[in-house]
Amino acid sequence: MYSYMKGELIEIFEETIVLEVNHIGYNIHIPASMIDNFTGTGQTVKIYTYLYVKDDAVQLYGFQSRDDLNIFRLLLGVSGIGPKGALAILAVMTPDDLRFAVLGEDVKTISKAPGIGNKTAKRLILELKDKLSLEDVFEAKTEHMQENASGSRIKSEAVQALTALGYSSIESLKAVNRVEFTEGITVEEVLKEALKHLAFL
Repeated sequence: MYSYMKGELIEIFEETIVLEVNHIGYNIHIPASMIDNFTGTGQTVKIYTYLYVKDDAVQLYGFQSRDDLNIFRLLLGVSGIGPKGALAILAVMTPDDLRFAVLGEDVKTISKAPGIGNKTAKRLILELKDKLSLEDVFEAKTEHMQENASGSRIKSEAVQALTALGYSSIESLKAVNRVEFTEGITVEEVLKEALKHLAFL
């Protein structure tokens, strides 16, 4: 129904904001991580929205990029994951982080999201792995691409380098996901560690 809303940010709560558009205040549920991107109330913001209707519940969910919104929709299609669970995942993982985790079958990382256990994480991977691709990860994002999200960029480059060396996409993803990422880590360092893990796969 709504593609996005643009208006004045009136109130900010823990997982909800109030956005005024044409003198109407909309209560919008958002991932907790999104709050850090706001500088305060009174600013004009653009929010990509999803209208959730079920029984007697009508709720608006909002995201800062269309990519976040698309991943939210995919998560809603997973058995046992509702809006609350999908928001919990997006609160601790970027869309690219989730793609890496799904394609690399990284149950441990996905299950770190509040309320998402190992069983649900495994089901999520099973149901989404055919709906996601490495091309989605490597494709340059034109909206809300942040340089401080360099972890995803470094992962992408490392996986590409490993696949160029002849390893499969899944092998490369699994190896890169096993590397402990620290601040300032380089692609070369990730490759070096990933190759050590590949020796044991």
